[in-house]
Amino acid sequence: MIRNAIRHRPEDAALKDILLLIRKCFAYMDGRIDPPSSMHRLTEAAIARQCQSGEVWSLEEPIRACVFLTPKDDCLYLGKMAVDSEARGLGLGRSLVALAEERARALGYHALELETRIELVENHKIFASFGFVKTAETAHEGYDRMTSITMRKAVAG
Repeated sequence: MIRNAIRHRPEDAALKDILLLIRKCFAYMDGRIDPPSSMHRLTEAAIARQCQSGEVWSLEEPIRACVFLTPKDDCLYLGKMAVDSEARGLGLGRSLVALAEERARALGYHALELETRIELVENHKIFASFGFVKTAETAHEGYDRMTSITMRKAVAG
């Protein structure tokens, strides 16, 4: 297990801190992506539901990074991955992906999947450096252009 990794429960007081971290880390997307980030609709109650339907993990104390893990039919989906700007370059993003790989193996999955917005080319490069490859482009409902890309990473048994 990744050191300093905490799996959160629906009743954890830290869910508020996770919400604040996600809002802080995703704020730079405002005005850059269309449609706006679903982060604007995220609440503590929604994070608590994610703790029940999937998993919510954080790194460090105080929380400096987080990720949501959601089981899908053929993969483990990574969502709301966030690393505090003051902690970037310390390997926390790579640690979150390693944690997701551990959880995928434990749950019997052979792949990780994530989506990132088409405009966020810097994120595409970061995820590629973690071993993810682009597998699809999709459009949000009501859009006639591609708005996001799907990336996958194989998980060794």
